[in-house]
Amino acid sequence: MSKRRLWIVVGLFVIVFGIVAAAAGPRLYAAAQPEARDPLSVTAPAPPSSASGSTTPRPATADNGTWTVGAGSQAGYRIREVLNGADVTVVGRTNRVTGSATVADGKLTAANVVVDAASIATDQSGRDNYFRFTVMATSKYPNATFTLTSPVALPEIGASPTEVKAAGTLELAGKKRDVTATLQVVRDGGRVSASGSIPIAVRDYGIDPPNLGFVKVEDSGQVEFLVNLTQGR
Repeated sequence: MSKRRLWIVVGLFVIVFGIVAAAAGPRLYAAAQPEARDPLSVTAPAPPSSASGSTTPRPATADNGTWTVGAGSQAGYRIREVLNGADVTVVGRTNRVTGSATVADGKLTAANVVVDAASIATDQSGRDNYFRFTVMATSKYPNATFTLTSPVALPEIGASPTEVKAAGTLELAGKKRDVTATLQVVRDGGRVSASGSIPIAVRDYGIDPPNLGFVKVEDSGQVEFLVNLTQGR
């Protein structure tokens, strides 16, 4: 084979390889990702023992007082990465969640949930570093925060999940927006747990969705949370 023909063959091989790699790259990337974790949700408690207390619904006025976010609470985000024919759902989580809530006259009158944004993690450290330093600017805005803005009338809360809607402000990367959180709430003895999600459009918070060429992030996603609250004494 002459050198001219050899270089033509090599050139064609490179072109074909490039086309195959461009087509297969996103699928290989998607195949390497773990299956997305299920949304955070409350679970109905086991039947109570004499030591654990009752899960029987009780009037909301019986819950008057201050409640504190405690162990087992989690929060994070769920968003899709858009690839060429092989989309991936990305879920980031942290258990560094604090906050409190106040109940008066059977109404939720105040609530504040604070999430350590710098500790939110997925399965990839590179993605997490980009999220922390570029997307969320956690060196300047270390926390993501939900603050209740309107009182919420509370139903009787028992072992079966009860839906509650709460209006408030969500602060991400230093920007605040009005949102409505849809909650599922259950009681387990002296603990009340609430899980839910808040739909967001990231551009509303001054965030440009990352675009790395063969993979880009959608503009819309969800903030997810599960908070366990115990009453202060």
